[in-house]
Amino acid sequence: MVFRPLRIAFKADHGTNYEERVTLWRASSLEEAIAHAEQEADEYADELDARYVGLAQAFHLSVEDRPLDDGDGVFSLIRESELAPDDYISRFFDTGKERQREVE
Repeated sequence: MVFRPLRIAFKADHGTNYEERVTLWRASSLEEAIAHAEQEADEYADELDARYVGLAQAFHLSVEDRPLDDGDGVFSLIRESELAPDDYISRFFDTGKERQREVE
């Protein structure tokens, strides 16, 4: 889900900060999972003083009969692009404007 914080925890150098968030839901279908996610997104946005911008995607986990384990996939996105690998990473994931924290 994607959110636009209205109350900024840290100032954006250029443009606006957006938060991308992944949540897990037990549901019988992707549609049901998205419905749960969007309901929670509205509550999360209210708590955070943010705006849910309306993008929710779902990914089916094939681990119904066991707990999550190291290396289990929790999200996947396939995007068609003509960009070379380094350019693709720079364009979508390493623009220099990401707010990331290192865990010590």
